[in-house]
Amino acid sequence: MSISSINYSSSVLGSQIRNINQQLTDLSTQLSTGKLSQNYSGMGTNEGFAIAGRAQLSNIAAYTDTITNVNVNINLANTALQALTTIRNTVQTGSANTAQDLNVNGQTVAQNTAAAQFGSMVGVLNTQSGNRYLFSGTAFNTQPVADAGDIINGTTTQAGFKTVMAERQAADLGANGMGRLVQTQPTPSSVQVSEDVAGSPFGLKIKAVSSTLTGATITGPSGSPVSFSVDLNGTNPGNGDKLSIQFTLPDGTTEQIDLTASTATPTPLGSFAIDASVPVNPNNTAANLNTALNTAIKKLANTSLVAASAVTAGDNFFNTDSSAIGAPKSNQAAPPAPISGATALSGASPSDSISPGFVAGNTITVNGTTLTFVASGATGNQLNVGDSIQTLLSKIDAITGTSKPSTIHGGSITINTDDAASLNITSSNTGALGSLGFSATPVTATQPPLRVGSSPASSATTLVNGTANTVKWYQGNDGPGSARSTAMARVDDSVTVQYGAQADEDAIRRQLQAIAVFGTFSTSPTGQYSGGQVSALSLRVTQALTQQPGQQRIEDIQTDFAMAQNTMKDASTRQTQAKAQLQTIIDQAESASPDQVASEILSLQNALQASYQVTSNLAQLSLVKFL
Repeated sequence: MSISSINYSSSVLGSQIRNINQQLTDLSTQLSTGKLSQNYSGMGTNEGFAIAGRAQLSNIAAYTDTITNVNVNINLANTALQALTTIRNTVQTGSANTAQDLNVNGQTVAQNTAAAQFGSMVGVLNTQSGNRYLFSGTAFNTQPVADAGDIINGTTTQAGFKTVMAERQAADLGANGMGRLVQTQPTPSSVQVSEDVAGSPFGLKIKAVSSTLTGATITGPSGSPVSFSVDLNGTNPGNGDKLSIQFTLPDGTTEQIDLTASTATPTPLGSFAIDASVPVNPNNTAANLNTALNTAIKKLANTSLVAASAVTAGDNFFNTDSSAIGAPKSNQAAPPAPISGATALSGASPSDSISPGFVAGNTITVNGTTLTFVASGATGNQLNVGDSIQTLLSKIDAITGTSKPSTIHGGSITINTDDAASLNITSSNTGALGSLGFSATPVTATQPPLRVGSSPASSATTLVNGTANTVKWYQGNDGPGSARSTAMARVDDSVTVQYGAQADEDAIRRQLQAIAVFGTFSTSPTGQYSGGQVSALSLRVTQALTQQPGQQRIEDIQTDFAMAQNTMKDASTRQTQAKAQLQTIIDQAESASPDQVASEILSLQNALQASYQVTSNLAQLSLVKFL
């Protein structure tokens, strides 16, 4: 009989010892690293939660980086906006100063300051964050605002604002310096004043005339072009009797001339002399009225009109808003008076409606929205055929969303729009649309920048698109949609913020425009009307830099940014809490408890010691001892 030797390596006991050694090695690694395993397979059943948690932590880290970067951009933009506010306050303080001392260049100290601040404002609007321009909208690689010198003075091929303003001033003043008004004396006892051309955008527009002149007859304002007349009818007005004429200026403001009949010698300013000869000759009084009216109109034209012209030139150059103008048709079978806001869109007689007029079933489509004519009971996007032209304009304005209401003057309709590129008006009744003065279909707006349409400017009657030969001051994104939406970032799984900005936003553009007008305008240092021009301009610039109800403010842009930052702050707070919870889940799934591992190591060491003892005893076993 034979007895086999004990083979330790293949014995059950040896296998157990090797297993214990491996467990000790694993536990030692856990104790030194704090992890249950160095690979996913050894992590246990909860490792799936840990893997998902790590993915979420990675997302949170990405959101944190995004929030940091967006906050940098917003903080820089806010700093720029605050600088714009400071510039506004500086220029406004200067423009409100009553001191109008002119230097050799025909400007005040406040105007010189405005010119310098214009350059500063352009620099601020061209602020970059890294390689991103903050005020270019989606075109963040493009400098948003052209160089200040090019904007004002132009380039070798394109006119700047200074040229546009000079052209507009010449067009508004006219060749006779009377604001495109024509003054005549049809009879020895009468005076007549008329606008030079119907539908022209230039010069003074006669708005209203009132009188307390004894025995006088006032006719108008009416006709096309609009005119009014004063006939003394062979009688002298009484001392203190008054003639008042209101004019609308190109910037939409209204000015009034008051002329008072006077027996005083010398005749006071703003008065006209009543004839005191014996016998009295009222025709001399009419001549005196005519002279006083001529003097007053020239003064108004060369002061307030010049200032209003500069402001309007700023609008033509800087503003993306525009208008479509319907001029009265010379061959139209028009009613006795030109169409007005009260004129019906259709009616029983030519005296109270356009001709041809709209009938039930006709449509007018404005920017894709259709207005339908009905016989009566109009609701929503409907018009009664008997409604007024003003009702139609209100409907159109509601569709376009214009910030400047459409108007009608002297038989000419002006449809204003804040987005010239989008205006498109058509009608199923082109004849009736033509009766409103719009002979071309579709009706569209002239694209800004706007330039005087012909030369010499003093006799021009139209504004034309100046894109091809005029500096474009804003070069960033100018597409549809809000400026804020031009830059978006996801800062949480279901949260995005908008933080875009554009230099052509209304609040920014209006400020840039007003400062450019004030800093660019100059006049003769010794001119008769120079002081009045600067005074009238200063008043308008101060008003333009004063926040008006309903207008966007720079502070509104800052509020939008603040809301975006608050949204990111809230998201960051949630993510911090989620990060702590996720880390706890991962730690619970992957971390090894030092106390538990140490206890297990001690237990295994004891087991290993016992195994070695058994192995030692077995190694000493012999046949003799066995027997």
